[in-house]
This record gives sequence, structure tokens and C-alpha cells, in this order.
Amino acid sequence: MNFSVVLAYAFGLMLLYLIGMLLVIPIKIIIKLIINGILGGVTLLLVNLIGGLFGLHIVINPINALIAGFLGIPGVILLFILQAIL
Repeated sequence: MNFSVVLAYAFGLMLLYLIGMLLVIPIKIIIKLIINGILGGVTLLLVNLIGGLFGLHIVINPINALIAGFLGIPGVILLFILQAIL
């Protein structure tokens, strides 16, 4: 076995590893966004259900859903603060 063949295999394995890492990192970001979206949506719904008893509610529209979806629970808190200020 030539040294060039071993070197080619090593380069191929390193390239395969780098491509694998480039594919894994965006998947982690997408999974984090999905989890934040689910938590934000559920929190927004629960706040409207429970807060309705106390007179606290946040209108669910596309902008509020996006804020709660991207930021999660802190997004719902931000919506409450914005509602109190405005």
C-alpha cells in the first residue's frame, strides 16, 4: 500500500467528518427553534386560558405568535411587558 493511498483515505475521512459537522450544527439550531416555538405557543395559550380568569390576556396574532415562537417563554414575558407599557 502506497503512502499516497493512505493519505487519500485520511483526507477523505477528514472531509467526511467536516461535511457531517456542517450538517449537524444547523439541525441543532432547527431543533432549538422548534422547541422554543412549541414552548412559546403552549405558554401563550396557557397564559390566555389562566389569565382570562384574572383579566390578563394577550391577543394571538401573527406578530405575537412569531415573537413567542422565536423567543419562547421570554417572548411571552416580553409581550406582557409591551402590553403593560403600551
